[in-house]
Amino acid sequence: MKYQVDVGKVRRIQSNIWDKIKSTFSFRKGYGEALPVFGHYGGLFKCGDERLVIHTDGVGTKLLVAQEMEKYNTVGIDAIAMSVNDILCVGAEPMVGVDYIGLAYEDPELVSEIMDGLVKGAEESGCAIIGGETAVIPDIIKGTKKPFDLTFTVVGRVKKLVLGSEIAKGDVIVGLESSGLHSNGYTLARSALDVGKWGTEMLTPTRIYASTVLETIDACDVHGIAHITGGGFSKLTRLNKEVGYKLDALPKPKPIFDALRESVKDAAEMHRTFNMGVGMCIILPGDRADTVINIAKKHNVEASIIGSITEKKGVWLTDGKKETDISIKEGLA
Repeated sequence: MKYQVDVGKVRRIQSNIWDKIKSTFSFRKGYGEALPVFGHYGGLFKCGDERLVIHTDGVGTKLLVAQEMEKYNTVGIDAIAMSVNDILCVGAEPMVGVDYIGLAYEDPELVSEIMDGLVKGAEESGCAIIGGETAVIPDIIKGTKKPFDLTFTVVGRVKKLVLGSEIAKGDVIVGLESSGLHSNGYTLARSALDVGKWGTEMLTPTRIYASTVLETIDACDVHGIAHITGGGFSKLTRLNKEVGYKLDALPKPKPIFDALRESVKDAAEMHRTFNMGVGMCIILPGDRADTVINIAKKHNVEASIIGSITEKKGVWLTDGKKETDISIKEGLA
């Protein structure tokens, strides 16, 4: 039986977490004071006149594919990409970060390969790795071959705060092409795909969008940015729940998504689980779409208008004949 993460339950867990931690915002006043932004793509705080953002993320069960393929020098890119791409969504430029590697046993060669990917990801995102933690915890880290866990925490500086409140009917959604599955949905993907056949493509690193997004923020009046990860396109409602998101021009995804579709028959579930070829969405007035597309092209990223903002609340997947709401109602979206 194929296991699929219940994204609705995850949202309820996240909502419960926020209910508990938001009271801690009052624990710090003055320099380093938290900003009251809940359920977005990063935690915001003030240091003097600067607004900073911090976020942490991991690679998830994509690490199991790396272990099966015995290839460990790319997942570090994924670890950095998942955190860096998230803070881009609040208009922040990545500055510094730290990594965490959990090991089943001491393995210098494995750590060296992981670090090669981390350094490459740092280079692509313009982020310095200033430290980290390596823990040898065999009672927790278990598995075959070379089991490990990997996460990355990034701190960035807000260039222009983008929270989604300016999103309005008539705006367009520009989608930036993904490099593949990125680093979400692998619990399902590993059960649906033959790793022997698809393993190399499954390990394609998550695309880092720092150059494209930061230049776009400088050039355009950006109203919202969404990193399409766990929960797929349902994440658009995280930006602004008072509008609707109509997706009617998604690009043709890579063949790996067609292979997944053979197992996941429901188109709505595919778009709630995977990025379907779009790793980042930028929402802005329609007359600025060409600017974003040209900036992306300059950075070797394909981009196109994939939808628009409407008054009908929800995230609407449409093929011209049928509309399906793929938003997730429970908890935070």
